[in-house]
Amino acid sequence: MGEQTADTYTRRPVITARAAATFEPVGRSVAAARAFVRDTLQGWGFPDVIDDAVVLTSELVTNAVVHAGTAADVSCVRTDAGVRIEVSDRYPERELPLQVSGRQLGGLDREGGRGLLLCGALAARWGVEYSAARKTVWFRLDLPDRPAGTRSAGPALPTEALPVAETRVRVAVIQIDRTGGISAWNDDAHELFGFSVDQVTGKPLTDFAAWPHTPGTSTGIAEALLLSRWEGSYGIRGADGRIIPVYASHLRVRDNVGAPSTVCLLVRDDERAVLQSPQRSSAADASGSERGTAADPFEVFIGSPAPDDLDGLLQRTVERARDMLDGDSAYLLLATDDETELEVRASTGLPSTRQRFARVPVEAGTGRYGSARMPAVHDDLSAVPGAVPLLTDTGMRSVVTVPLKVEGRLTGSLGVAAESPRRYGNEEALRLQFAADRIALAVESARLGELERLRRGSLSFLVEASDLLAGTLDRDQTLALMAQMTVPTLATWCAVYTIADQSSEPELSYVLHEDEDRIDGLKALLSKVSPPDPVPTPGARVWTAPSEAAHAAALRTSLRSLGLTDASEHLPAAPGTSLATAAAVGGETVVLPLVARNRVIGMLTLGKPTDDHFRQEILELAEDLSRRAALALDNARLYSERTAISQSLQRSLLPPELPDVPGVEVEVIYRAAGEGNEVGGDFYDLFPIRDGAYGFAIGDVCGTGPEAAAVTGLARHALRLLAREGFGGPAVLERLNAAILDEGARSRFLTLLYGELWPQEDGSAVLKVVCAGHPLPLRLRQDGSVEPAADPQPLLGVMDDLELYEQTVTLEPGDVLLCVTDGVTERREGARMLGDDGLSDVLTTCTGLTAGAVAARILRAVERFAAEPASDDMAILAMRVPERQEP
Repeated sequence: MGEQTADTYTRRPVITARAAATFEPVGRSVAAARAFVRDTLQGWGFPDVIDDAVVLTSELVTNAVVHAGTAADVSCVRTDAGVRIEVSDRYPERELPLQVSGRQLGGLDREGGRGLLLCGALAARWGVEYSAARKTVWFRLDLPDRPAGTRSAGPALPTEALPVAETRVRVAVIQIDRTGGISAWNDDAHELFGFSVDQVTGKPLTDFAAWPHTPGTSTGIAEALLLSRWEGSYGIRGADGRIIPVYASHLRVRDNVGAPSTVCLLVRDDERAVLQSPQRSSAADASGSERGTAADPFEVFIGSPAPDDLDGLLQRTVERARDMLDGDSAYLLLATDDETELEVRASTGLPSTRQRFARVPVEAGTGRYGSARMPAVHDDLSAVPGAVPLLTDTGMRSVVTVPLKVEGRLTGSLGVAAESPRRYGNEEALRLQFAADRIALAVESARLGELERLRRGSLSFLVEASDLLAGTLDRDQTLALMAQMTVPTLATWCAVYTIADQSSEPELSYVLHEDEDRIDGLKALLSKVSPPDPVPTPGARVWTAPSEAAHAAALRTSLRSLGLTDASEHLPAAPGTSLATAAAVGGETVVLPLVARNRVIGMLTLGKPTDDHFRQEILELAEDLSRRAALALDNARLYSERTAISQSLQRSLLPPELPDVPGVEVEVIYRAAGEGNEVGGDFYDLFPIRDGAYGFAIGDVCGTGPEAAAVTGLARHALRLLAREGFGGPAVLERLNAAILDEGARSRFLTLLYGELWPQEDGSAVLKVVCAGHPLPLRLRQDGSVEPAADPQPLLGVMDDLELYEQTVTLEPGDVLLCVTDGVTERREGARMLGDDGLSDVLTTCTGLTAGAVAARILRAVERFAAEPASDDMAILAMRVPERQEP
């Protein structure tokens, strides 16, 4: 081999951390492996690659534990260039499908090769390595470039072009310790937010921060506090309960003893220019300045946000557009993919009711946005009400709007408005259109980047949701999972309605709100509102009833508190509710049908707080989730029905109650094994035959399920009928044997212990028993000796001609007769089995106990013999002749 050069070694990535774990070959290991990778990368501070890593790990671990059937070893390696994840299984002979001779790895709808397709699509590099003992599939994800510490200076600007700020600019300085708690809080923070330093010290910043909850499009606050440097917008809850929008700059530092903390500088969001770091100017910009070229204020500030910071880019755009045309407000809307609707994404100078993600149609008409595709100027909106729906009831009189287009396709609309009429003309429209043309491509690129990140986050979300929903067949747990997966990731609150059958009305089954204190009020409100119609049309539809009812009730409450009872009489009746509940459901509410097997089985209702709206991507994700949740809920329903039928059938195969036998104690214990207590073959019976005579039986039909249950029912009812017709034990079993054989292919062989019991006047009891292939009954005498009480004879359901005989046993006072099924004697722990001898040993310790105590001790011994739950049904029948009491 050639000699390695120094340059070869310097090009190798430097490993800075490593984490590894092994997962057993069971289905739940896939979710555990995803959680391991997510937690590891989160701890390393790599949120950008978590979604891709989780999706790839899920596919590769599934291949190992499900398809290869071996344990999976997962290793995460952190290097200076990125992250490498390796998934190894212990089945090297099972090779991966490779691309040879024109054959492809496989389509996305095929099981084989799908993980490799995802590796090729998402990973920077990937590969497969084989050894004598294992096969390893690895992939590498590169970290995005994040220039840190970049500094630049903006050009000199005229006074009128400078950002507007308060006379006294306040900068809140907050320090967060390594646990996330507030350790420092300056006077400006007190003035901005109303809390004193004593009120906040030691409390987590998350108690005060209002962070966006959109999956896949932003970093969480816990992650942001761990980054070396972070800058962006969020909200702080003030002492009066209002959310104060702020712009923040975070810097991670450590003190002289090495303890890390984060210093947060915060200003009001409209004063963000105080803290916001501009991008480094390009060489072309610098040369332009040197030549004395005048810098356009719009160009200077538009380039500041990072290329993938869509929200920052849009907010900066509307602020600069407003300043450029000296307007009172500005807004920017983005078009949906089909260009039929516009969605509010950024605004400035408008009331808070104009929330993000509200949508208006593009086509012309009242309440629509007919001027979206061409520049338009409205001199006075009071003369054309409804021309610009976003500005209705805002006090704005004049407005200029221009489209954002990329390659002739409408991607958005930008507008600037003023409170006075006739402020704008064609010259302002041309200036705004020129600016919109320059920013349109950057906006579209950032929007596509946001959609891609949201898509990857949605894929990871749906993978975990499907795994959770598939992990339970309990209806109530499925309902709880549906709600918990949507709140707060997709919505502020959620309600699930279920429909039992086509003739039933929807029933409110589960309610969840991100604020637990509001759940009861929300549930009370929804229970008094007529449920939404169960329409099977796919997709989300708006439901206004909760919002209208909450607002009407809140208005009635407010008027009563002001003493205006007469004025409130004309208001529509509504359920009593608090202002907090009204605010909780006052935003957009949508309903998604839960359709499974071509039937609407319920509705998933999602809601937002006051004047908030859902974005289209979130609704599409919720629709995907609703389809998976509907099938899981219907599976849980079917399983519950099957379990109920099985348990009802099992109960019907056992006697409803046992008769009292004079002079004999009788105790029966029955334990059905298996999930849902599947109907099986073990049964028992005790019934009167004639005066002074009782029949008893304990048996075991081969197998479980409906066929075994049919033979069980046949045997129990035939025994009663034949015994009461006067047939003796052998004759009863011979006729039962013939009846079982007549079942043909449905027949099952049966082991049965049948006997007749006659209590005697002297305190003893005479038994005549026939043991047809069943575990032998055991007799416990007063001296502690144990012996079989019958001989083995052929079982039933196998041969036509049986020669059976009965044996007589006399139980003296104090004697016990114990009858069990093979679930007792065949109890196993590894290679050990309880067996007949083990049962006899336990029975010898039961001298002097009542029949109930004997049965209970046998059951405890069986349960303690092995750690695992019993895998077979068990029946224990104990009969004891009590000792005579001295007069």
